[in-house]
Amino acid sequence: MNRETAEEVTLDVFYDVWRKASTYDPANGSVVGWVMNQARCRAIDRLRFDRRKKRVNTYPHSLRPTTDIVDPQQASLFEEQSRLVRGALELLSAEERKAIETAFFSELTYEQTARNLNQPLGTVKTRIRSGLEKLREALGSKVKGTDEL
Repeated sequence: MNRETAEEVTLDVFYDVWRKASTYDPANGSVVGWVMNQARCRAIDRLRFDRRKKRVNTYPHSLRPTTDIVDPQQASLFEEQSRLVRGALELLSAEERKAIETAFFSELTYEQTARNLNQPLGTVKTRIRSGLEKLREALGSKVKGTDEL
């Protein structure tokens, strides 16, 4: 993490601490511990965000359309994978799909997604987790089946 990012995270943490001061419970530990936990969580979120950003192709013009696939076996495999993913997405509820799309395609944290959807944080986390579990189950069995080919 560079200096500018660390400064941004620090400002975000202090802002969050100021906003959430009423949620502090002395029974759960010291103020310093509570603030440090807020900082740790915010720093982890930022690192994950930066890693996701690096994985995303920032050059959309370099994406090849599916018609560029010359190998018939590769084209067939691509079409099968696309069909499986579309089928798995159909298993999600509208709320799960919206939460997942908002979080991952917009590269937002859970908290930002909750604010964006005007939903409680716990609800958004639950919807994303349950949706991802459904996708894992639906695609996991299909992917394992293709390994035997």
